[in-house]
Amino acid sequence: MPPDTDAAVTKPHVFPFYRAVPRLVKDPVTELARMGVEAGGRVVRLDLGPFRPYLVSHPDHVQQVLKTEWSNFVREGMFWRPLRRVLGDSVFSEGDAWESSRKILKPLFTARYVTRLGDALADTIADSMGDLDEHARTGRPIDGGHQMTTITNQAVVKVLFGGRISHETAERLAPEFATCATSIHFRMLLPFAPYSIRVPGDRAFLASAQKIDDIVRPVIERTAREGDTGATDVLSALLRARGGPRGEPDVRQIRDDLVNVYGAASETTAMSLTWLWAVLHEHPDVDDRLHEEIESVVGGGPVRPSDVPRLGYLRMVLQEVLRVHPPGWIIPRQVVADTEIGGVRIKAGSQVLVSPYTTHRLAEFWERPWEFDPERWSPGREQRRHPFAFIPFGGGPHVCLGMRLYYLEAPLVIANVLSRYRQELTDPQRFTPLPGASMRPKEKIMVRLVPKRPAGGDS
Repeated sequence: MPPDTDAAVTKPHVFPFYRAVPRLVKDPVTELARMGVEAGGRVVRLDLGPFRPYLVSHPDHVQQVLKTEWSNFVREGMFWRPLRRVLGDSVFSEGDAWESSRKILKPLFTARYVTRLGDALADTIADSMGDLDEHARTGRPIDGGHQMTTITNQAVVKVLFGGRISHETAERLAPEFATCATSIHFRMLLPFAPYSIRVPGDRAFLASAQKIDDIVRPVIERTAREGDTGATDVLSALLRARGGPRGEPDVRQIRDDLVNVYGAASETTAMSLTWLWAVLHEHPDVDDRLHEEIESVVGGGPVRPSDVPRLGYLRMVLQEVLRVHPPGWIIPRQVVADTEIGGVRIKAGSQVLVSPYTTHRLAEFWERPWEFDPERWSPGREQRRHPFAFIPFGGGPHVCLGMRLYYLEAPLVIANVLSRYRQELTDPQRFTPLPGASMRPKEKIMVRLVPKRPAGGDS
């Protein structure tokens, strides 16, 4: 039975200021989850001084916020203000802008369309292995997060822009998005701080947002001048869909659409693959089984999209990484009209925080929830779960458009890497989740790659 169904229970589980603040300062992501777990999935009220949001984690309550009453819980308020400065108005917004962008972009991320992108994705990812080969040859460690971001970035840029952005320009794009995602850390922790007061990260955020514009807008304008060539990349499709009455494209809106899609398609993949390095080090049995499966399916040959459906254990591992380390660790919403969640009365204007990181750790829905166990995703077991117990891509009408792309791109990246190398961490430690637009490790994950086959050997 879901919590708070008794009509007499109308008060949330409150964490007062003196208890909540010290814990959240120490480790915001983990401690927020522990508070939700301690409350047993009940609605939590966090007393953070001038800011008193509600934490929502029970799948029934999550379903209410994201699906059944989604129009009453909107992407507005203090958490979204900093993101608007880089995302603009598109699929991460609300109202007419969201509906228009969603209608145009959704057909570009259907299963059929993503399948058509498969060969181009596979080729781009395989080509990016050259840099890893050099590191493996010299024994020089790589920054696992940076390398996964670079590989993912090249693949996503190919999908978005076709061949219109050079390798060098694409490499400039990724770090600017990373800076935007991480530099709003203080704004996330202090969402009530007025913009007249500069907080750490503001300057870096604004500079990177401007650099993203400086990279993306000229590509849009140049492509528009070329005319319709019938290309299938996302930019070409947007230009066809967003031409004005005289054929002039809405450059600002197309820029917003591309930036939104880039974030949806790249951040989840890059961050989950970054955490995977730490997971494989901590669980050598998982690492060994994963290498065995990839060796059996791929061998030393090129990884193709047709290999992905046969990599069943890899998919289980990636599912578990998304459960334990969901990049979208928090989903903020603002209440439009007075409502109730789990018997708790919540007034219009209140901030509600849906926490996948918490939901994925509720013992009522997950056996040994704090442990990493890919077997929980073995065929048949996942079908018995609450549909909103696992929400790494959100849910309802706002579910992430990049979900299907993730399940093709992430296996292609990992199968390419692990078919070539064994890996070891050079500085094993406890990696702390860093809150931001997406959740990444605070510390660098340094990895040494060891070739499985000698140079010039059989491939």
